[in-house]
Amino acid sequence: MPDARRHALVIGAGLAGAAATASLARRGWLVTLLDAASGPAQGASGLPVGMLSPHVTRSPTPLSRLSALGVAHTLAELQRMVPQGSGWQTCEVDNLGHDPGRWPATLVRPAALVRAWLEEAHALGGLTHRWNAAVQRLSSAANNDTSTRWKAWDAQGRCVAEASVVVVAAALGSGDLLTGNAGPMSRDDLPLNPVKGQMSLGPQWGAPLAERPRRNDGVYVPSYQDEGLPPTWPGAIWAMGSTFERGLRGTTITAEAHERNARSLETIEPAAAQHLRSELAENRLLGWSQVRCASLDRLPLVGAAPNAEALRQRLAAARLGRQRAALADVPRWPGLHLLCAMGSRGITLAPWCAAQLAAQIDGEPTDVDPTLMAALDPARFAVKNARRPGTAQRPVTTG
Repeated sequence: MPDARRHALVIGAGLAGAAATASLARRGWLVTLLDAASGPAQGASGLPVGMLSPHVTRSPTPLSRLSALGVAHTLAELQRMVPQGSGWQTCEVDNLGHDPGRWPATLVRPAALVRAWLEEAHALGGLTHRWNAAVQRLSSAANNDTSTRWKAWDAQGRCVAEASVVVVAAALGSGDLLTGNAGPMSRDDLPLNPVKGQMSLGPQWGAPLAERPRRNDGVYVPSYQDEGLPPTWPGAIWAMGSTFERGLRGTTITAEAHERNARSLETIEPAAAQHLRSELAENRLLGWSQVRCASLDRLPLVGAAPNAEALRQRLAAARLGRQRAALADVPRWPGLHLLCAMGSRGITLAPWCAAQLAAQIDGEPTDVDPTLMAALDPARFAVKNARRPGTAQRPVTTG
């Protein structure tokens, strides 16, 4: 049974938030899950089909190392929780440009995994969810036992939930929440950027136009069948995308983005590009569009939120040189954690990152290379800013 003394608030019910919810529930936490939408996986995690595959590089990078861990973790979660054909199917992908060759891959409908995690958390007795619950700000106060209590407030000034631990997993909304309305962080210390992605798709009739998925500038899926696609989508689809439009927050489906997908598809399968354009001209082409969240260095943010102002004060009081600032020096906001900025790799990264964060919250040591965990630490930007001259910022309060 969950321990009522261990209560966490998770904000955001996409891949990251649902993975965090399930990871904490398995550890005996009570979780209150909040999302501004009418249900889970309504944002970027609601795409009809995505691809789980490794990020291969000539020499290891933080992203390639993280991807290798994440692919194995996500595949194990799919095999454990979702029947094949009802949210995923194994395949191979032909890489035509970067990392040329044929690679093992998995086609995934992320919402199936999101719902499976939430069902698991419900079954464990550890989940309360509230939809249409947009959080406008967070505040904190000390309890009588010196612990910290966080409260989530809506636009009408009502407290919608409170807990001693908060996981902010609201993708791009994480930045709006934590840096606005006297939030605990500044935009310099939480540099999150929007990246719009639009997918072009349609019903798959007859023989697919390619034997297997292909990837160059975008991924072409010639055929994907999933009993969970209807009624939103046909039960069998082809898909191309998604676009990668930095700086755009809108989700409007546009003909221009469809044409960008068509141009990319020309380099992958010309006949499929011709079909896409024909469907567009006949007003039969389907589309999906959402906004991803990426960090300044394109790596996720996983861990305790930094108190950057306290760091600057500590360095000043100790008369330490700016170059002496390190992650270990950064004070943290008690009980406040980040799990966001998965970019276009949420399927690959979110489950593994959520498991790591749950272990951190429970105070467990990790056997992951410390340099990799440091690359994901949300305090890395605060440290860089503290080392840079002329970065004094406004004081931040959370009362």
